Amino acid sequence: MADEIVNVNEFQVLARQALPKMYYDFYAGGADDEHTLKKNVQEFQRIILLPRVLVDVSKIALSTNILGYTISAPIMIAPTSMHKLAHPEGELATARAAAACNTIMTLSFGASCSVEEVAASCDAVRFFQLYVYKRRDIAVNLVQRAEKSGYKAIVLTADVPRLGRREADIKNKMIVPQLKNLEGLMSTEVVSVKGSNFEAYANETIDSSLCWRDIAWLKSTTNLPILIKGILTREDAIKAMEVGAAGIIVSNHGARQLDYTPATISVLEEVVQAVGRRVPVLLDGGVRRGTDVFKALALGAQAVLVGRPVIYGLAAKGEAGVRKVMHMLKDELELTMALAGCPSVKDISRSHVRTDRDRLQSML
Repeated sequence: MADEIVNVNEFQVLARQALPKMYYDFYAGGADDEHTLKKNVQEFQRIILLPRVLVDVSKIALSTNILGYTISAPIMIAPTSMHKLAHPEGELATARAAAACNTIMTLSFGASCSVEEVAASCDAVRFFQLYVYKRRDIAVNLVQRAEKSGYKAIVLTADVPRLGRREADIKNKMIVPQLKNLEGLMSTEVVSVKGSNFEAYANETIDSSLCWRDIAWLKSTTNLPILIKGILTREDAIKAMEVGAAGIIVSNHGARQLDYTPATISVLEEVVQAVGRRVPVLLDGGVRRGTDVFKALALGAQAVLVGRPVIYGLAAKGEAGVRKVMHMLKDELELTMALAGCPSVKDISRSHVRTDRDRLQSML
């Protein structure tokens, strides 16, 4: 069929056709000039693959282990908010797709469906993503509800002391619906005379005093492991180890916070080297191809998280669309591994890729 979807990027076109402009722009947009938004994708394209030939690749093993949980491939679902803006079933559809693909979904603090509703939708391993508000009792409430509902880890988003300047949301006067997880705790209604209602709400509620010493407080509220999301430097990776993080997610918040930060793939190796494989390092941002997944694994990531493509699949075709996105990336990764001479995820090594830094060093 001429209109058959053949790669993940094509879902973005369908999502743009399906969604109101305000909602599409909310999902697709980045901060300020959107320099980092472009770089997140483009920097993957600068990494060259170095395949090995005459390797037995008649069987390819894609499965991997994250914090003791086996998933079918090193491709997870990143936390993204308000899925009901994309599809009426919201996160319930996304959760079912994740379960069908045998992968881990991280439910967003700003989900359209509650922690409990998603937990009841299907049997699967899930993490819960957390923002810390000025009212810290809300964080405690949500963490304890997530633990009671069977979530297996907390993902603390650390790069939002204030909301980044997202110009599309300002122009569209983006409105935040009532967040399901906050019902009975607080309202998301904020009167904003100009610009984004979402920005006004976030800046009024988020605790900008949150710092490294508060990780001890957060750990005291739960028995779940805590991963820190938003690490981009060696220095912060070391600090994350010092405060007892169970994992690190290299992320620039989908380029929605501080523009002109580095593309996540460009700093991944620095973070991995700082951590020394003491805890899993995951990568978020810019993954659009199975070759991208392969490159991230070669540079030391244990898995990647996929955000926007999942939303685009959901907007275009609901649960089936999310499943299609995940299967496409998995199938592309499998083919890449076969063509690169890697029978298993463990066989993917640093020697399978060449970066700009490698090329520069070879010239010295």
